[in-house]
Amino acid sequence: MAAGRLVTQIVHNEDGSIGFYGNGVEFARLDGATKKIDVLSGGELEVSTGATLDSQVPLQSSGALGAIGYATGAGGAVTQITSAATTVVLSKPCGQITTVALTTAAAAEERFTVTNTIVAATDTIILSTNYNGAGLPMLSVVNVAVGAFDIVISNVAAAVALNAVMVINFAVIKAVAA
Repeated sequence: MAAGRLVTQIVHNEDGSIGFYGNGVEFARLDGATKKIDVLSGGELEVSTGATLDSQVPLQSSGALGAIGYATGAGGAVTQITSAATTVVLSKPCGQITTVALTTAAAAEERFTVTNTIVAATDTIILSTNYNGAGLPMLSVVNVAVGAFDIVISNVAAAVALNAVMVINFAVIKAVAA
């Protein structure tokens, strides 16, 4: 066999499944009885043209280290300029938004728009932060619309102002109303 050459085979296994082999190693198996495709040997299943899961089929991760989410390359990053009310533009399904240095007073809030062409009005936006400054920030999302959503940063501290840059992680979960 020439170096770098992949020898592939499709084999009907004794158990009735169809095995997909590369260089003698089975990397996937299609079970006709259960209608399952198993990706073996720590491989990945990549769908490059889009796919729809049957409405009766859950998407699950059964491994202790398994996760469901976006892969490297799906996200992006943007830094807010001028003020805490300045709109940012990041048209990715996930990413990080770095704010300006916040000076939000105790019991006050800041609000800014994220322009994101991927977002639909029915989508759910998840937020988290790694804020290490004074005060006690709480994040919320409002006004989810086609192409944008607003982030509200509330300082729920009773007497201490926010005093640092905040990095906000976000992820878009696609959803529909019907």
